[in-house]
Amino acid sequence: MSAEAADREAVTSSRPCTPPQTIWFEFLLDEGLLEKHLQKSFPDPSPIQLINQFLEQASKPCVNEQNQVQPPTDNRRNRTLKLLALKVAAHLKWDLELLEKSLSVPVLNMLLNELLCVSKVPPGVKHVELDLASLPPTTAMAVLVYNRWAVRTTVQSSFPVKQPKPGPPQLNIMSQMQQEKELTETILKVLKEQAGDSILVLERALELTADLRVHTMRTLDQLVAEPGMANGEMETSTAGLKISTDEMHCQVCYDLGTVFFNQGSTTPAAYESAKEHFFKTNELLSKIGPEPVHCRIDQSRLGGYCQACAVLAIPSNVTESQLTTYGHVHHCIKSRNYQRLIEIFLDDNVTLSLLAYFRQSVLRELYQMAQSGDSALEEVCFKVCICNTVRDVLEGQVIGVRFHQLMLKPTKERIDFLLEACVRSLNLDQASENSKRHLAAFLKTLCQSLDDTQFVFMISSHELCMRLLKDEERKVLLDQMRKRSPRVNLCTKPLTVFYDIPASASVNIGQLEHQLILTIDSWRVRQILIELHGMTSDRQFWTISSKWEVPTVYGGIILSIKDNLTRDLVYVLMAKGLHCIAIKDFTHARQLHSTCLELVTEFSPKLRQVMLNEMLLLDISAHEEATGGTGDHPPADLASRVRGYLEMRLPDIPLRQIITEECVAFLLNWKENEYLTLQIPPGLVQNNPYVKLGQLLAATCKELPGPKESRRTAKDLWDVVVQIFCLSNQHKRGNDGKVCLMKHRESTMGILYRSELVTFIKRLRDPLVLTALISLFVKLHNIVRDDIVNDVTAEHTSIWPTSVPNLQAVDVEAVAVTMKELVNYSLSINSNNHFWLLTQADIYFATNQFSAAMYFYLQTGAICSDFFNKAVPPEVYTDMVLKRMIRCCSLLNCHTQVAILCQFLREVDYMTAFKALQEQNSHDAMDSYYDYIWDITILEYLTHIHHKRGETDKRQIAIKAIGQSELNSSNPEEVLQLAAQKRKKKFLQAMAKLYF
Repeated sequence: MSAEAADREAVTSSRPCTPPQTIWFEFLLDEGLLEKHLQKSFPDPSPIQLINQFLEQASKPCVNEQNQVQPPTDNRRNRTLKLLALKVAAHLKWDLELLEKSLSVPVLNMLLNELLCVSKVPPGVKHVELDLASLPPTTAMAVLVYNRWAVRTTVQSSFPVKQPKPGPPQLNIMSQMQQEKELTETILKVLKEQAGDSILVLERALELTADLRVHTMRTLDQLVAEPGMANGEMETSTAGLKISTDEMHCQVCYDLGTVFFNQGSTTPAAYESAKEHFFKTNELLSKIGPEPVHCRIDQSRLGGYCQACAVLAIPSNVTESQLTTYGHVHHCIKSRNYQRLIEIFLDDNVTLSLLAYFRQSVLRELYQMAQSGDSALEEVCFKVCICNTVRDVLEGQVIGVRFHQLMLKPTKERIDFLLEACVRSLNLDQASENSKRHLAAFLKTLCQSLDDTQFVFMISSHELCMRLLKDEERKVLLDQMRKRSPRVNLCTKPLTVFYDIPASASVNIGQLEHQLILTIDSWRVRQILIELHGMTSDRQFWTISSKWEVPTVYGGIILSIKDNLTRDLVYVLMAKGLHCIAIKDFTHARQLHSTCLELVTEFSPKLRQVMLNEMLLLDISAHEEATGGTGDHPPADLASRVRGYLEMRLPDIPLRQIITEECVAFLLNWKENEYLTLQIPPGLVQNNPYVKLGQLLAATCKELPGPKESRRTAKDLWDVVVQIFCLSNQHKRGNDGKVCLMKHRESTMGILYRSELVTFIKRLRDPLVLTALISLFVKLHNIVRDDIVNDVTAEHTSIWPTSVPNLQAVDVEAVAVTMKELVNYSLSINSNNHFWLLTQADIYFATNQFSAAMYFYLQTGAICSDFFNKAVPPEVYTDMVLKRMIRCCSLLNCHTQVAILCQFLREVDYMTAFKALQEQNSHDAMDSYYDYIWDITILEYLTHIHHKRGETDKRQIAIKAIGQSELNSSNPEEVLQLAAQKRKKKFLQAMAKLYF
């Protein structure tokens, strides 16, 4: 042997030898090998590899003598392999998080089905039909593990998955992958179909109060050695790893929360359920401690879920002021209130309460909405992008590409908003030096990148830029601007401040125009316009903002003013005043309108009257906003001005219909019925539809409080409204000779269009006027629907006609929609009017929304009885109302509630009560409600039916209810009535807690 060979052999012999990998069949030969193998620090093969190998071998098909492929046989070898796979999973403590990451869906499905089999889960019985409390602890736990995996896999399958890059094509591998994919899809399809049952199983698990146990390697060995003993041991709750109730509830709550959160994208109400389960998980985690036995929850992910639910699951009773910042953002996007969204982002640049990636996700969502065709969102996207960019700058982050793309084509408005965002995001007195330095560098870089010197001057001459940039930086920037714009006459002496630069006239005009757009101070508007007209005489400054709009009827008069300065002043003052009214800034609106009135009084009587009319509209709007339905009567001079406007007969004065509309609504709201019916000029009634409608409403309301309800005035109002809802039809004769309907339009024969009528109605606040309108639409709706079983009820319906001559011409859907809008609006004015609440409840009843109907029926009773502490008046809960409540409960499968409500009727409806109590599939609290029954006949029937079914516990509850002394039939009538009233109160309060 050569020296080199000897050295090689010496080196080789000195290396540590890698132990050979244990082969799967060795575990079949040595029963104790598996446990020894798993106790190693780094076993090879790993536990997951072992599960795959054991189940792969156990599921291999076999070939018979005729060379035909047969399914795997159920022999001792295969049963042992499956048991070994279960023992490895037991060693991993049935950690689904680990098993799901490492095993494919078919393998894990096979493993968990084998767990169900060895755990003695009754075959052929749906899990949802099992009583978990009566099962042995290990059996119940096996059912829970399987159903947890089912819902988790269903949720996981809804997430997008990146497909692996295909390697070189190999037919055998591709065929195998295709088979596995098809098998996975089949299993997922079954799991999705059974998802509802799995959720029910997990929800019932939350009712368990006893600890559960999960199989260990020892209990699985016992199952093989002595199946009867092992099963008996499990039934006595001594076998297996103990899982505390809190730990099991915690894990199940988390899994249910992920399911409901996943369903929230299609069913928003599911977010509330997810929120409850996630918050319960958090609560239980604190009780379990840091080292749980079975529970595996990613707490950072749980925190993300809780934060998302706090945004998405906003209870209806939460006011906007109670929302979190994330909730505000979500609410703004949902309601398309983008101006408020931008304000939130600007404020957050100071408070830093929103995470940066969340802000970016909002921007991405807005971009997607804009790209799908909503062009109005383009400007919103720009402003949100600016807000995010300023936030990134202040935090020293890299600026995104989108900002640079947007600034390729800057506009004056965009530069203005950018500067506004910078000013609002940085408080110079409190900001850190780092933030100031970052923003200064950003503004300097922006100036260097802009080609248009006008925009450069806008930024560089801004006060914020002046305070942030140092002297040296200003000099460098100034030199660059000089080279770009040689027309600017720079002085040769050293410059210390930017104000030494004699800027061009166009820059000064641009700055003044910018100030003119922003200011709402009337004196400042006048000063800026005077200054602008002193600098140039060939510009029309009323055109510089597309947001300045004056009514079309006024445009011709204003633009015909010959003096350019006066024309611009009148136009801008009026436009800004109308804008302030729109945003309810009545103080500035009054200042702007007063200045405009003072100006036009000097030269134009026509414009003076126009401004007086606009001042009247302003005062009406301000008064309505200030009172807010509190009942404070308006000043006498305001009512007098309203009447004066309606009686005004000045020729050539342009009038806006909205002012007449507001005046009529004002008179109706403040019960000026005498004036509307007797004193208003007849010519005005004939020529103005709003005045005519107001007069008919006033006449009808005058008769309503009296002893006899007049039908003549009501019929006039009826005819006008019915005409508005008639359709004009175009017909075409078909091949069969029949005339077929081709097109529907709103009738032009009515005095108003339907949309105009609805807008006018929403200006009304008087309860009597709204009640009259509701009764009219309810009566019309009942006639055109012709469904007496589902008739909607309201006050004073008897005053209206009982038929419509041309019934086919009435737009049924429009009547229904308007009735719903009217009732919803009325309840927003006064949510405690029990007649309106009953009407709303009937509307939901007629449209098969039974849960919502019960909510309003109960709210009606609660309002009339001090939350049921007093008896509900019989004229409120009439037999018809009670029968509808019974019908709602019946269709909601709340059959015990049906039986109890049958007692409320003047004549107890035993047939309906008995039929309801025979139902076994009840979704209410059942025997928990027996304490609310006071009718002995119903209680005796309950004892009989429970005895017949063998339900001993429930029968005892019914017997106990019968045995109460206050229900003894020998008691005085007053005692029996008191007992019934006490149970009515408690039952209705329990129902209210259920529905409210």
